Amino acid sequence: MYRKGKLYFRYGTMGSAKTALLLTTAYNFEERKMDYMCLKPVVDTREGRNVIRSRIGIERECVWIYAGTNLYEFVKKLYKEDGRVVDWFLVDEAQFLTEAQVDQLSRVVDDFGSNVICYGLRTDFKSHLFEGSRRLFEIADTIDEIKSTCNCGHKTIINARIDSDGNIVEQGAQVEIGGDDRYVAVCRRCWRNKRIEQAQRSVLPLEFEDE
Repeated sequence: MYRKGKLYFRYGTMGSAKTALLLTTAYNFEERKMDYMCLKPVVDTREGRNVIRSRIGIERECVWIYAGTNLYEFVKKLYKEDGRVVDWFLVDEAQFLTEAQVDQLSRVVDDFGSNVICYGLRTDFKSHLFEGSRRLFEIADTIDEIKSTCNCGHKTIINARIDSDGNIVEQGAQVEIGGDDRYVAVCRRCWRNKRIEQAQRSVLPLEFEDE
């Protein structure tokens, strides 16, 4: 009998408890004896091993997704060769997926009836969409925002990259793995005001020599 699955995208800024929600979902599936699998792009290797770990300290083993991993073929092998029918795939850091890999996950949903929940960031430190996130916005069945609050009280939107002095960094590679020491989630207004403040500080006042 055909099973009908869905592709979900749950996005939020850094610190919005995306990973904690993934791990809580995995725990609930385990309690109900449901078959699930956790996956994560290998770009994030901060733990040094194949685990998904939340800032609050809980963790769970996962399957690493490499840049060349064909996720459709991976799941097809599970079904055809291993005889395993996975009801739910939980993907952390989904912004690091390639467009092709998101398409592969959509085929897993459509062909095998599995459900896939992708958790990730919407945009990078320059406020531009990540490749994987863009594709998920385009084809996901269900899109949910995980909201968090800026220090000023507004909703966070920007994942601002900062230096050791807390200044906002505006140049650099799109992907740079880091935690609270490298990123802070802020609203759009605070992000703009901080950048204006930094620009004003960088303009040195003219000094006139006494004649």
